[in-house]
Amino acid sequence: MPGRTTITSKHQVTIPAEAFAAAGLVAGDSLSGRALGPGRVLFERVRDPLAETAGIFDGIYPDRAVDELRNEWH
Repeated sequence: MPGRTTITSKHQVTIPAEAFAAAGLVAGDSLSGRALGPGRVLFERVRDPLAETAGIFDGIYPDRAVDELRNEWH
């Protein structure tokens, strides 16, 4: 039976490779889970807005330019 997995004694499951790939998941993704009823659990990727936007302003200012601006405040 494709996509079948077993719950371990530690309540862990392995996501079948086909489902993992189809969901666009990658190792290290953070997931939240909630029960949808008897025998059904939904897992969704947790967004990290900080990680998604970190570094978007890299390269806007030349090296040390921001430090020079900060020094003007003193």
